[in-house]
Amino acid sequence: MAANFAYQNTRDLEFIIQEWLPTEKVFNYDRYKEYYSKDDVKAFLAPVLKMAKEVIEPTNDDGNQNPARLVDGKTVLPKSFGPLYKMLQSEGWGTSNIDRSEGALVMPHILSAAVNELITAANPVFYTYIMLTNGAGDLIQTFADQDLIDMFLPKMMDGTWAGTMCLTEPSAGSDVGDILSKAYPTEDPRVFKIKGNKIFITGGDNDFTENIIHLFLARVEGAKPGTSGISLFIVPKYWVNADGSLEDNDVITTGLEHKLGQYGSATAALAFGENDNCRGWLIGRNPLENDGRGEGMAQMFQMMNLARMETGLMAHCSVANAFYNARDYTKERVQGRSFTNPRGERVTIINHEDIRRTLLMGKAYTEAFRAMLMKALFHFDIRQDDPDPYERKKARYYVDVVTPLCKAFPSDEGWWLCGEAIQAYGGYGFCEEYPVAQIARDMKIYSIWEGTNYIQSMDLVGRKMGLENGAVFAGFLQEIQDFYEANKSTAGLEKEFRNLGEALKSYNELMQTLNDWRSSNPSLIPTYSRRILTATSELHASHLLLDQALLAMQKINELGKEHYDYNFYIGKIAAARWFLRNVTPHIVYLINVITDADTSVLDIPLESFEY
Repeated sequence: MAANFAYQNTRDLEFIIQEWLPTEKVFNYDRYKEYYSKDDVKAFLAPVLKMAKEVIEPTNDDGNQNPARLVDGKTVLPKSFGPLYKMLQSEGWGTSNIDRSEGALVMPHILSAAVNELITAANPVFYTYIMLTNGAGDLIQTFADQDLIDMFLPKMMDGTWAGTMCLTEPSAGSDVGDILSKAYPTEDPRVFKIKGNKIFITGGDNDFTENIIHLFLARVEGAKPGTSGISLFIVPKYWVNADGSLEDNDVITTGLEHKLGQYGSATAALAFGENDNCRGWLIGRNPLENDGRGEGMAQMFQMMNLARMETGLMAHCSVANAFYNARDYTKERVQGRSFTNPRGERVTIINHEDIRRTLLMGKAYTEAFRAMLMKALFHFDIRQDDPDPYERKKARYYVDVVTPLCKAFPSDEGWWLCGEAIQAYGGYGFCEEYPVAQIARDMKIYSIWEGTNYIQSMDLVGRKMGLENGAVFAGFLQEIQDFYEANKSTAGLEKEFRNLGEALKSYNELMQTLNDWRSSNPSLIPTYSRRILTATSELHASHLLLDQALLAMQKINELGKEHYDYNFYIGKIAAARWFLRNVTPHIVYLINVITDADTSVLDIPLESFEY
């Protein structure tokens, strides 16, 4: 059996929630203070860790060994997925946590993120079914009329129904404005006839819920071309009548993709309205009553941005679990002798220098990804629930800036990091009997999902850097600069802070270069955007890891070497030190490459690629 959920504890999650981030701010909000406390985090997460190991992990093997398939026009999924989906949804571990109605008992994002990490790491493929239902339900809750909220939300929250997002078409992927799907008015001003084809729809069909609620982008006949004319519709697999009964809604699964990984995920091609009998409810204003302008893209971005954050979480969980598995294997595998004692006893390979480097690298990146994601989701809570409008606005801007980083950095780096985890196993890592092979296969999609990482990089340089005429991003950088100035003389971390300072100096040069390019040679911006995103992510991660290391040093000084947490805090410092000395200098190198502005990519004739 290949699956192995190798998380041994929740200590780093506890550190983030209880020690590092000022989460008492969130736990003291009115909607949480009666039910949650930061002091209870360990006790809260302990049963989730147990559930992940004993209940969720076995379903990962089922999904890997019994791929989603289409049989006589019906989608068949791994048998364990349905019971697990219904259990998690009905017991409050899933979609019910989006409920913003008064009096609803939900977890703050910072706590649900920790729960979701454990669930996701045990079976990332399965988690997509809950993730997409969360996003679809939240979008309906935000933008739909109350009768539609009442119709759909309860059954999506309790696991009776599932949800998806339907954007991509055979002729339009990231260029959503070119979609061909159409919507035609009926006698009911909110109900439209739907016709179109969607592909690559994750969770597009299943055999364990009685209905699937598709959030569907289409252009109302007569609306403006491009993204401005697109509208959003609720298109259920089975139409919901006024009395709650269901009937066929002319939504047909025409195929399931055969993929590199993610075998248990039904990645579907869907046909809507092949028999001219598909209907959907319009969300928002009718574009024919709004100068041809639809509201669909603006609405869908809410779900897309949440999905981008959750994609980053899935990538992070995959990296973490890969290295936790590699750690456990290298502690047991006896191979070779010490380089400094070649005639001594054979040793476990964790004692070899390169394996220790590999594991510390994995630990550093894992903690960097987790810090980025958890801090972002902490700001989700402030954005949503803080009583101060100024605090909500600041949090919204922070989330806006870091969303492309949180999606792209774990999913870009995670692909090669999983390769490094495989390397730690040697030949066994390439064998399906061990878990890292599957983890690597499943990992690659995360850099493609929810807008490729090139799209994320263009979102960063084209939109997020320009928020409020650049003031928002300038504030993001200033926070790192202020942190550096306040702590650069810290004893024991002098080299690390020096590297951060050099990276900041180079990054400021990059910002000037970008400003020059906008007027002198804008084609250079997309040419180098992905490397700009990488440099920005590495700078952000360097700041967060160093901030955690400062706290860890403080804790060691307070508690002493004999304390049971000593090795945990030493590990935090070691991870930060490795990252700041081995990754942060990469920022300077990258920026030198970027500002050199090599144009060979733009200059080479297309015909030269034939040779």
